[in-house]
Amino acid sequence: MKMKILATILVFFVTVCSAYSQEITGQWNGVLKVQAMQLRIVFNVSKSGAGYSTTMDSPDQGAKGIPVTVTTFENTKLKLEIPAARIEYTGELKSQEIVGTFKQNGMEFPLTLTRNQVEKKETSRPQNPKKPYQYISEEVTFRNGKANFELAGTLTLPTKEGKFPAVVLITGSGPQNRDEELMGHKPFLVLSDYLTRQGIAVLRFDDRGVGQSKGEFKNATTVDFATDVESAIAYLKTRSEILPGKIGLVGHSEGGIIAPMVAAQPGMVNFVVLLAGTGIRGDKLLLLQQELVAKASGTKDTEIQQTREINAGAFEILLKSSSAEAAKPDLKRYLSAAMKKYPDDTKPKGMTEDEFITLQSNQITAPWMYFFIRYDPAVALEKVKCPVLALNGEKDLQVPSKVNLPAIEKALKKGGNKQFTTKELPGLNHLFQESKTGAPTEYAGIDQTFSPVAMDLVAKWILQQTN
Repeated sequence: MKMKILATILVFFVTVCSAYSQEITGQWNGVLKVQAMQLRIVFNVSKSGAGYSTTMDSPDQGAKGIPVTVTTFENTKLKLEIPAARIEYTGELKSQEIVGTFKQNGMEFPLTLTRNQVEKKETSRPQNPKKPYQYISEEVTFRNGKANFELAGTLTLPTKEGKFPAVVLITGSGPQNRDEELMGHKPFLVLSDYLTRQGIAVLRFDDRGVGQSKGEFKNATTVDFATDVESAIAYLKTRSEILPGKIGLVGHSEGGIIAPMVAAQPGMVNFVVLLAGTGIRGDKLLLLQQELVAKASGTKDTEIQQTREINAGAFEILLKSSSAEAAKPDLKRYLSAAMKKYPDDTKPKGMTEDEFITLQSNQITAPWMYFFIRYDPAVALEKVKCPVLALNGEKDLQVPSKVNLPAIEKALKKGGNKQFTTKELPGLNHLFQESKTGAPTEYAGIDQTFSPVAMDLVAKWILQQTN
């Protein structure tokens, strides 16, 4: 049994370090190719009296300064390990390149590092708009007064003259840029292009700490991200091109949690679109998500059930706790017992059981995760009085439509909202792509970025609310 805590969304933390006299110090660059996805990585190697040390930057994930744990270098052979992430890299220094293999969780990928700056080969995505655009596109900045930093984004306007209804696009979980770029796709670039060409102004922005936006992403929670959205709305209201009484929100995934939080405040916005928004508490969503994604990946039923049992017990401790710190002692005892019940044959080499348990405990009690597990989106949904459109893909395995759409509808009805529409879109996955199974492993391999049917439905509904 492989013990997994919150193994629901695969994120690749790629790290490289070295120990090769003066020639190995400095910056090393590479591109990790995973299926159709490319991740740029930058490794910064330095030397001190204690030896060599390295940090990693992942520009495409908005991550900087990730430390490397273990490094050995003998006879031009480099071996790197990050036990906490089950990562191993082995390579050989050849002239000015390190040629090697990156391994994580049983998967292997070739990875070559070079001194030179590298760029991703642009993946051909037929829906990506090409310049010159048929509308106005302006780079903008605005300030989050509560958190005291600036956010950066792009405002698109249908024409140079006129006044328009407008929407703020809200990204999903994890550090995202203004295009919500992932797996070689730019969903928000495609969606903003479509909406703007239909006569709707669109503001999309980099998450705090990502791209051109200031602030720190690491310790922020969904509540913090909601204040960023409030700042975006306030900025739109200062623009003479925007109709102040016709501003709405379009939130995808976690953005579909943030949008009702903001819209629950009277007079804040005039309408809301939830794209793969959730209607059930975070712990329930993660358990369901883990099960569906694991099944689609071919995981054995016995392993799925064991993982569910472990995660459910851990979540229960957090639900009953008064704070993340207060939960840690009980959580560590629980995880220790779980490891004895289900021995973990994949525990990283070089890491003791106590270190492994501490790592898992820290991950599950991190600020964002602790809040997400305990948060019930129904609380905010019940307070939303403006019109709501909730769309979920029928093949979405991350936010299953058959559970979440009824929950969203129930919460809106309970709050007395009669101006809402919920709809399941056949064949669409979590990214609103036309898909075969809905599994996250398909995302990168699908040429389509955003279903035209879904975009058309969103645009027409918004125009109905604003005309």
